[in-house]
Amino acid sequence: MAKYALKIEYDGKPFKGWQRQADQPSVQQTIEEALGKLEKNVPSIVTAGRTDTGVHALGQVAHCEMQKDWKPFRLSEALNFHLKPNPVSILDVARVDDEFSARFSAQERQYIYRILNRRAPATFHRGQVWRVPYFLDVDAMQEAADHLIGTHDFTTFRSTMCQASSPVKTIDEARFEIHDTLEGREVQFHCRARSFLHNQIRSLIGSLERVGSGNWTPDDFKDVLDAMDRQACGPVAPPQGLYLSKVRYAEDVFTGEGSHVI
Repeated sequence: MAKYALKIEYDGKPFKGWQRQADQPSVQQTIEEALGKLEKNVPSIVTAGRTDTGVHALGQVAHCEMQKDWKPFRLSEALNFHLKPNPVSILDVARVDDEFSARFSAQERQYIYRILNRRAPATFHRGQVWRVPYFLDVDAMQEAADHLIGTHDFTTFRSTMCQASSPVKTIDEARFEIHDTLEGREVQFHCRARSFLHNQIRSLIGSLERVGSGNWTPDDFKDVLDAMDRQACGPVAPPQGLYLSKVRYAEDVFTGEGSHVI
């Protein structure tokens, strides 16, 4: 058996998340069915992180095991052919050693949350951003987000369905950016950590929006974090603005051999 890492991009709108389900479309099932067109009895693929319904990915990573010794470029070309017309693309493929695990070898996961901050509804980016129709004070949101840096008990921002053994996580980056786009003012939240709790980013964004709208102060946000109480959390932000943007490993897994960069 040969093991390969896959760098994956997908639009989460038509899927009920990453994980295979019995009666709902998933990203995992879509990729595994494409692999099944190449070889029989391909084992289930393993991912760096299971995204929820409607969440997107710019740089998801998974690994698969194949009986044939595929050239990375040929494997990526074949998969992309069989993935059509689904909104899933294999951006790169790399041959990896037997010890590599897309999930357990990952040292950092990076997410981006996109907010379209304008009054008019989203058109071109519908299903890809959270449209907030009132002005957001991004400076206040950043002041609140600064409280997230470091190691904390994130019980407040943890889904009741979370299966993690501990609510304690370490956030290395929590940064807002403002982009003036053709569609209007876009507020982006960039967050990095080794791992996250279930719904943690969306819970954080929902509470940070309370700060940006003027309903909470940055100190209120800190009090909510320190409360370690799920009931204190603000409304959970919708999934369509969230993107898994990058997964980092000790060494650069993708060298470009299987890349579609021209």
